Amino acid sequence: MNEGSATSGFNRSRLESGLVRNLIRLATASIILLILSSTPINAINRMESDSYRLQFTNLNMTSGSKESSNFKILDTLGQTAPGQYSSSGYYVKAGFPYIKTIIDFSFTISDLSIDFGSLTPSTFSTQTNTLTVSAGGAGGYQVTSIADHPLKLQASSTTIPDTSCDSSCDETAAAAWINTANYGFGFNLTGNDIASDFTDSTYFRQFADLALTESPQIIMSSASVGSNRTATVTYQANISASQAAGDYSNQITYAAIPTY
Repeated sequence: MNEGSATSGFNRSRLESGLVRNLIRLATASIILLILSSTPINAINRMESDSYRLQFTNLNMTSGSKESSNFKILDTLGQTAPGQYSSSGYYVKAGFPYIKTIIDFSFTISDLSIDFGSLTPSTFSTQTNTLTVSAGGAGGYQVTSIADHPLKLQASSTTIPDTSCDSSCDETAAAAWINTANYGFGFNLTGNDIASDFTDSTYFRQFADLALTESPQIIMSSASVGSNRTATVTYQANISASQAAGDYSNQITYAAIPTY
């Protein structure tokens, strides 16, 4: 019995000693955790060096695009406190997925029918409409344009040709067009996020021509989030005295595309 009691006391002593060591380990771990958690954490929206730049950086456990025959999903896991938070006077949408939904994507054209009325030879005739874009995507947006063909006389192959401006312009590059001795049809852009070749209100381009298998051209673009970005399109026509009389028309297509 005494030996049993001695043995029991010895085991208890060993257990108590082990418990003390474990408590010491836990205390040490707590100190390390406290030291680590006391390190300041800074939010970084861009990381870069001489050879790379990461925008909207997001460090997490896993992310990417996953798909099968009946679904496709883009996900991120491990973010800190994603969700919507609000109080009086503000609300915050936290987390990577919310970058896409800061502003709903929208695109409007103020007037879908442009009518020049009667054209007078060697006299510029102009009409306008307005393009308005709102884009909340992380990569911004772009707007392209293309015409189905030049202004064409109905039931005929006769056209008002695309302008060549005063020097040389085409569907990709604008040039000044102020000389009424130069005939044709073209367009100018003023406003937000327009292509840089529209130097001022006298610089015009041709529309890209689908009939010539030309590609749609970017006329507005931005890599940033934006609301109600507007550009005014000025359509300009000028004809010679020998231009055949009649009704001329074409169809111009604008496409607004969000980028992510």
